[in-house]
Amino acid sequence: MSQHSNRLASALAVALLALSAPWSDALAQAAGEAAPAAAPTPEAAPQAQPQLGDVVKEQESANEEAKASQERVNEIDDETQKLLTAYRTALAEEASIEAYSAQLKLQVDSQEHDLASIQKQLDEIETTAREILPLMQRMLDTLDQFVGLDVPFLLDERRKRVETLKTVMNRADVTISEKYRRILEAYQIEMEYGRTLEAYEGRVGEADEARTLQFLRLGRIALMYQTLDGKETGYWDNEKRDWVVDPHYAHAFQEGIRVAKKMGAPDLMIVPVAAPTKEKP
Repeated sequence: MSQHSNRLASALAVALLALSAPWSDALAQAAGEAAPAAAPTPEAAPQAQPQLGDVVKEQESANEEAKASQERVNEIDDETQKLLTAYRTALAEEASIEAYSAQLKLQVDSQEHDLASIQKQLDEIETTAREILPLMQRMLDTLDQFVGLDVPFLLDERRKRVETLKTVMNRADVTISEKYRRILEAYQIEMEYGRTLEAYEGRVGEADEARTLQFLRLGRIALMYQTLDGKETGYWDNEKRDWVVDPHYAHAFQEGIRVAKKMGAPDLMIVPVAAPTKEKP
């Protein structure tokens, strides 16, 4: 009985040991995790210091890279602003150039129109020359005839002017425009004679019979004369084509001389005027 009890107790003990083994390991592991870490040994301290230095170095390297990246971003931003400013300037210049080009086009169109007009005139200049030369010659002939039939005042000066024009007309080195200008100028001078008052000295007659007289011209209405001593007064009769002595105009002559020389105020004068005649059919 006692032996059987001992065997039963031993079997129970072995079973309990077998069941308690896994729980002992788990409890030991949990106890190990919950227990505070043991202080590093002198051999483990040097290993922790190199790991901390590596972390610091990596952080410093990251900071440097971030700084370099920020600087690059700043440079790109500055470059972008410069390009944007240049682009806006280019746009403004483009608008200005377009406006300038439009204005130049208008000027070019106008010049092309002028060139076409000038070319047309050049094409017609030969025809114009053929027509203007005979016209100028007729104008000169008419002027020469007019001076010969007009009241004989300043004859030497007027005849010389006509002869000069005849010489100019035959010169090839004088342009057509210059010839035409001189003929018109001579016509204008003759027109001025018809509305001016003039006193001058001149000679009448030829050779021994030539005399120096004082003349008074009132436009083309009257041409009077008086000797230098004032003893003889007369006028030109254009119908007779001769000088007529008439002392009745002596006083009027003196008054006219004073007015012509700006020595007196203009006033009414009695002068010989040819009576109008009926034109012959």
